[in-house]
This record gives sequence, structure tokens and C-alpha cells, in this order.
Amino acid sequence: MTNGKIGVTTENIFPVIKKFLYSDRDIFLRELIANAVDAVQKLKALAGAGSFKDDLGDLTIRVASDEKANTITITDRGIGMTAEEVDKYINQIAFSSAGDFLEKYKDNIGGIIGHFGLGFYSAFMVSGKVEIRSLSFKEGARGVKWTCDGSPEYSMDEISKEDRGTEIILYLDDDAKEYAAKSKIKGLLEKYCKFMPVPISFGKVEEWKDGKYVETDKDEIVNDTEPLWTKAPKDIKDEDYMAFYRKLYPMQEDPLFYIHLNVDYPFHLTGILYFPKIKDRMDVSKNKIQLYCNQMFVTDSVESIVPEFLTLLHGVIDSPDIPLNVSRSYLQSDSNVKKISSYITRKVADRLEEISKKDKDSFESKWDNLKLFIEYGMLTDEKFFDRARKFALLKTTDGKFFGYDDYKKLIEPEQTDKDKKVVYLYTSDPVSQYSYIEGAKNKGYQVLVMDSQLDAHFVNLLEQKLENSKFARVDSAPVDQLIQKGEITRPKLQDHEENDMNYAFRHILPEGAEYNVKIENLGADAAPVLITQSEFMRRYRDMSALGGGLNFTGEMPASYNVELNYENEIIKKVLAEKDNEAGAELSGINKKTSELAAQIKEINEKNKDKKAEEISREDRDKKDEINKEIDECDLKRKDAMNKFADKSVLLKQIADIALLSNGMLKGKALNDFISRSLDLLK
Repeated sequence: MTNGKIGVTTENIFPVIKKFLYSDRDIFLRELIANAVDAVQKLKALAGAGSFKDDLGDLTIRVASDEKANTITITDRGIGMTAEEVDKYINQIAFSSAGDFLEKYKDNIGGIIGHFGLGFYSAFMVSGKVEIRSLSFKEGARGVKWTCDGSPEYSMDEISKEDRGTEIILYLDDDAKEYAAKSKIKGLLEKYCKFMPVPISFGKVEEWKDGKYVETDKDEIVNDTEPLWTKAPKDIKDEDYMAFYRKLYPMQEDPLFYIHLNVDYPFHLTGILYFPKIKDRMDVSKNKIQLYCNQMFVTDSVESIVPEFLTLLHGVIDSPDIPLNVSRSYLQSDSNVKKISSYITRKVADRLEEISKKDKDSFESKWDNLKLFIEYGMLTDEKFFDRARKFALLKTTDGKFFGYDDYKKLIEPEQTDKDKKVVYLYTSDPVSQYSYIEGAKNKGYQVLVMDSQLDAHFVNLLEQKLENSKFARVDSAPVDQLIQKGEITRPKLQDHEENDMNYAFRHILPEGAEYNVKIENLGADAAPVLITQSEFMRRYRDMSALGGGLNFTGEMPASYNVELNYENEIIKKVLAEKDNEAGAELSGINKKTSELAAQIKEINEKNKDKKAEEISREDRDKKDEINKEIDECDLKRKDAMNKFADKSVLLKQIADIALLSNGMLKGKALNDFISRSLDLLK
């Protein structure tokens, strides 16, 4: 028997292992099985090289648990260890055998995915005591037992062991007894080991007999040693890809299509990526791509490996060339990762372009489900934008699809404004913006459907990328002002008339927003009142709501333009009604305001050549008094128009119709509108 101390630099190595070295203690089982897989793969490599000539036999790795004894046992029939190797690879922490072995057998080894060393010590995250029983494959080797209770002290004994390989027995801590439960182990095996390249058994297959499940003599193999991504694409059918997707994501709809990744140089990478249906919303969880290292599950957080937009895809990536920390849970940035990221992006773009050319109709039919993904990529990856511009589509309200260049050619003759910019009209909601869409179409304009969460950002990007272009939502202005062909002629009004209507409409419009009321010439056939939001402010509010770094706009009240159509007969009736109801009062206010304005002008004229400090106290005080009187007149004007607005059924009706067409009439206001409309019909 040999006793000794493990070669560590601190007495506190085990608390460090338990608390800090590994981010998730569930991975202890993965690490130990990875070591067992390595041991088996090494033996197979030796046999392939002619260094091991005996019968390989059954190479299944066996996992067993004893809930009463609170133990877990992992057994393999791999390469095994001598006492000297246990001392070198177990007692000398962090000294890995994998490097030496790979160098010697690099032409024969299939996949060394772990190593004895720190990976083994993850066992102490859940164990108070760990025992290793091992017999090397080498001729004349003797069995060795190594035992450690979680302190730097260990013991080694020579034992009698008939079968080559290694058996590791974990004696679980009191706070880790849950790991002996069959359901817990089965869950860990399903998560981490379901595609490992060596058969792993846990328990026996059960079958239904005499009204209950009974165990058979057949091992329950928990993993698929040859998952689909390890096979040559030429040997795989479409139905195989779909079946594998359902195996990975049993509750998901079938994907749109897939990409099989397979590259050997300058890095090793295999995998299958699927395009899911993401029409209605972005899958913000972004945890559907599983990363494997030689078929061992590492993580489903792959943001460091693939560009952010590709995290919307589903599937599997497997690469031994992605550097991992000791827990295999966090990725480190290096040149291989960057190359892999670029490769995957290129392959995705290649596949999308191939489908768009090969089967145009199919690509168009899938566009609504692809659009969000492609826009996300174009927004976040410059190189992907350049590629995607070749196959990205624009969809009109008529359900027709166009490439960017073809669509520009279509609309350029009619939709170029006075500044020589091609104006792309779009709708974010074809149902609620129906009347605006029809108005634009009646002018001979095309309207795009841009109704995804990203489109507020995306139209900004397209304005930058598409030369001499401008995007305007179809409800952002009167139709004649969406694409200005020349200067707009405004109606000739007295200054106070617009102020009067401003007060009246702001009094009856919903609170919580800012309104800018203007009287415009919109055409005799246009609606009497049009409520719009400026393209700039509305777009940036939408961007802020999604998270565009403009959060200040989310705190600002919504701002609307209220445009009164001076050429509409109803507005003329409202103006006439105003003159009848409040004309006398307003006339007096206007006269007084004009007199006061003339006095201000006289004082300003008198002092036009003087500096501020040279103006007399008398003139300054007089000017302040006059301005106060002007403010009082303005308050009287506001009060008069508020009273008029309260009495005018016609004013309320046309204002409510405008609100209703924008989805802004709700609750009591909507109920009052319906009641008023019924009264008007009597």
C-alpha cells in the first residue's frame, strides 16, 4: 500500500474545485464519461496501429447507481492505467495524458475529447470519497486501486482485477444524494452524452409484461454513437434530416430547410443547422444551437462562436478546434473561432442564395418565415448584408415579391420626389392602415409590407444602403405629401385662424400626447381631418421600444400632426360654425391683440438702435405689461374655442373619425362616438 499527497500547490485545491473551477456541478458525469470515452478511443487507436492485438470485445461504457449506498459507478473497458500512470495523471493535477498520446498516435486516433487530470477531479464536486479501480491493457500489468476522501491525502493499493479498463466509484456527499437517483442520472446522460461516440448503457431495457414493466437482460443504450451530422451528406435523405430535427426538438414545427456543415481545413467542423419558422416573433432565448466537441455536449450558448443573428437557427455544431476552459462551459476568443464564425455565415448565405435561385416560388412562399432572420443578419453583419442583398425580397401589399433592384426599377418613374429621391412607401399593419394604403394605390403608388419587429431599424439601414432612397410609412403624411413632386401651396389664412383651430382640436383630442394642428390644402376628395405621425419621430419611438439605444424617446409623449383639409367642405362648415358661435367674442379678442401688437412694434421701433441695457426702465416695464395683456387675450381665445369645441357636434364627429381611422378612439370616447353617430342618423 502506498500513501502520499497529491501534487498540488495549495492545501485548498478541493474547495476551489467545488466552488470555482466548474460553473455547473452537473457536468461531473460528463467529464468522467468523457474520460471513459477517451480510454476506449485510445484502445481502438492502438488496435488500429497494431500496438494492441487482443480482442477488443464489448467496449460499452456502463453507468450504474445505488440509491441506498449513494454511489455512482462508471466502468469502461478502455486502455486502463498502471500504478505509475495513476501517479502521473491523477496525483499530478492538470498533467494530461491526452497531449502525449495524441502526438504518438495522431494518424490513428479518432477523437480524444477529454483527459485524465482536472476533468477527473470534477468528481469531487459531488463526492466525499472517490475510488478508482484500473487495470492497464499492457501485458503483465497489475490492477491498482486509488482512493481519496477529498483531501490532498490519497492511498494506492495493488488489487486483483481480471478485466482491463477503469472503474470509478463516487461516494456522494450528503448534499449531492439526488445524483444517485435514476431519473437524475438519466437526465444528465440525455443532456450531455446522448451523441457520444462509444455506446453508454444505464440500466436495462424494460418491456411491458403481465400489466407492468419488467427489466430484460438487454442493456439500455442511452446514446446514438453515429448522429446524423457525422455522416456524409450524400448518404442522407431529406426525411432523415427532418427526423433528426424532431429528435432534437420534439415539440417544434418542422423547419423550413437545413444546411449540412462539413469542413476539414483550416479547422474541423461538422454540424447541421436548421431554419425554424419565426414569422411571429424573435426567439429571444437563442439557445437552440447545441455545441459539441467530438460528439460530447458542451453548451447551448453559442453567441461567441456564431454571429448573433445565427443564434436564431436551430441545430448542432461539432468542432474539436473551439477552445474551451476546464469546465467546457465558456468559450475563449481566438482565430479559429473567428474563422468558424465566418465559415458558418458564408454557408448560410450560400444556402439561401441557392434556394432563391433554384426554387424561386418556394423561396417566396417561405419569405414571411425567413424575413425576420434575414433582416436580423443584414442589420448586424455587414458581410451578410452584402450577400443577402442578392436574394433578400421586398413584399408588396398585393402579395408580390421583388428583389431590391427590380423593385427600384418598378417604382422609380412614379415615386421619385422633387429632390430626386426614390420614395419607398410601406405599411407596418395592412389592416389598420388600410385607408392610407388605398389612398396611395389610387395615386398609382406601390406599398411595401414591413411588419416585423425589426423593420423600424431595417428601413433606417436601407435608407443608408440604397442610393438616393427614402422610406415613408404610408400613414406618416397626407398622400400628396408622402412623395412631394413640387412645393406645397398652403391656404391663405389669417394668423389667428390656425391658432383657433389648434385650441379647439387639442381640447377634444385624447390626453397624453402632443398635437400640432395645421390647416392644409389636401384636395376636395381627401378626408376633412388627417392624423399622422412624422416618419422620423414614429420610427425612432419604434426603435426605442425594441431597444435601439434611443430610450429617451420612450419617455417622450407621442407627437401627432393633425391636418385639417381646407379644401374639404366639412372643414369649411366647421370654420363657418366657429364664426357664427364665437365670431363676435373672437373678433374683440383679435382687435385687442392687434392693438397690443402695434404698441409692442412701436416700442421696438423706438429702441431699435439701442443696446438692451440702454432701453429705459419705463419702456421695458411697458413692454412687459403689454405682453401680459397679450397672454390674457390668448387665454380668452383658448377659453372661447374650448367652449365652441364642447358644443360643436360636427367638430367632435370629424375628430373622432380621424382618431378611429388611426386606432386611437377607445373606451368612453368610442362609446360616445357611437351614440353620437346614431343620434345623427335619426
